[in-house]
Amino acid sequence: MGIGDWESALIEKAMTVPEDYCEPYVVDTALLRASYAYCTHVTRLHSRTFYIASKFMSCSKRLAIHALYAFCRVSDDIVDRAEGNRAAQLAAWRRDILNEKVNNPILIAWRHTLSRYRIPLGYMFQLLDTLEEDLTSRRYATFDSLANYCYGVASTVGLMSMYIIGFRNREAVEYAVRLGIALQLTNILRDVGEDWRYGRLYLPLNELHMFGLSESDIANGCVSARWRNFMRFQIERTRSLYAKALPGLALLDRDGQFAVAAAAELYRAILDEIEAHDYDVFRRRAHTRYTRKLLALVVIAWRFLLNRYCSNP
Repeated sequence: MGIGDWESALIEKAMTVPEDYCEPYVVDTALLRASYAYCTHVTRLHSRTFYIASKFMSCSKRLAIHALYAFCRVSDDIVDRAEGNRAAQLAAWRRDILNEKVNNPILIAWRHTLSRYRIPLGYMFQLLDTLEEDLTSRRYATFDSLANYCYGVASTVGLMSMYIIGFRNREAVEYAVRLGIALQLTNILRDVGEDWRYGRLYLPLNELHMFGLSESDIANGCVSARWRNFMRFQIERTRSLYAKALPGLALLDRDGQFAVAAAAELYRAILDEIEAHDYDVFRRRAHTRYTRKLLALVVIAWRFLLNRYCSNP
């Protein structure tokens, strides 16, 4: 595909997901409450950024977002960290999602969320299909192929979140696709060193070569002039995707706009941290300090007051 074609192809992929939904799900109230509480615990434990952002949603939507996060977290951990036959474990996890007799608290809350918010099942299966491919695919020849991976593991999550939050019309889909890719690219740039230690490289090989880099540079953690130029190029593209995605906030229901803006801005700040530490993502995992997160939330609130986010896209 030529330059830019990846974007239209992925938007089309999202737009054409079948409208298949989970059957109504009836579960004991006390069990359901405990299941959602466990998902909240998982979210708070593993993602402070996601947890902080979700606090600005209504209670029911916040709990549903926690169920989504916990489901995605376990799915990802099966692929990245489970012992034994990961493919078999992922297949079993996939079968259990729609099993009404399952007693896993995360799946109970997630099944209820799928049903309550009529989330198209196709997005969930696209996520799981991509994670299954991640068991064997550890290199990406071009940015187009990497963007397709980012769509599968991140844009799908944004699209499912969109149904929980609520949205004005289907035009919101293209903005969710872009934001998901921007968030995942941020993860990738932050985690280059960690991913390499797990035997994975999520950087486009043709772009590494374009900047005169090879896998040996990654293995040795070389922060050279060529590496800095490569990272500047990657960060500039990722920031451009954030800029193109954020106007889509206007298409979301009002009570979810601030939460999505907070998640996006807190993640986008990771790019600043990478730059501040001279692009060394081998010896230090870039993160935004808690005090800076609080300051960022104040800035985001001010932008909302000025209507910087929510003008029509």
